[in-house]
Amino acid sequence: MKNIVIAAGYATRLGELTKNFPKPLLKIGENTILGRMLDDIDRIPEIDEHIVITNHKFAPIFEEWKKGLSYQKPVTIVDDGTETNDTRLGAVCDLLFAMEKLGIDDDMLVVAADNLLFFSFQEFVDFAHAKNTSCIMCHEQPSIEKLQRTGVIVVDDEMKVLNMEEKPQEPKSHWAVPPFYIYRKEDLDLVRHSVENGCGKDAPGNLAHYMVEHTTMHAWPMSAGRFDIGSLDTYYEAIEKYGSS
Repeated sequence: MKNIVIAAGYATRLGELTKNFPKPLLKIGENTILGRMLDDIDRIPEIDEHIVITNHKFAPIFEEWKKGLSYQKPVTIVDDGTETNDTRLGAVCDLLFAMEKLGIDDDMLVVAADNLLFFSFQEFVDFAHAKNTSCIMCHEQPSIEKLQRTGVIVVDDEMKVLNMEEKPQEPKSHWAVPPFYIYRKEDLDLVRHSVENGCGKDAPGNLAHYMVEHTTMHAWPMSAGRFDIGSLDTYYEAIEKYGSS
């Protein structure tokens, strides 16, 4: 299984802090946002490589960061060739770019690189093995306002996904979808042809939405929380809350 980190965005909401520096490599205490995530994922036996897809502007910074790593699994940096937010490929196209460039033909764990997580991805991988399908994560979100800004799913008693909507005005459930996915090797052909068949390009949730409509997907309810770093305020809050842990 490949661990594919989508890290090609320009994090414009963090202003000067990320104007010339990638958000995933911002420090939280002694570690980086991405480092905290990889520390966990690297311990998963099924993972045999970490693939970080970034943009041309930040690729040299990631390559320099890579020199100081000592993970068990190799780390590969993929440069998508873009240099500005206006010319970005979008998360789905970045995934397709990495798949084609590296000839990926394996199960994939696909993750966004701007969250602190308080559970292990091993649980997610085990769930996907048990269900033997491609999978997404979910968590209960009581706020209708927040549900209107994310992906929302409807599931059956076995957590099979019956429906997914992006940013619904009238959410059909309280199951929100964070940006973490497992796509099985058997479903990669669907992934490869997703954009040409109408899948949205920008958010990683666009691909999950497309896949739910074309193959069987299950949803793993997160066993603990996460902290999404999407703005300067949330970044400084993360430093204050978690910088010493």
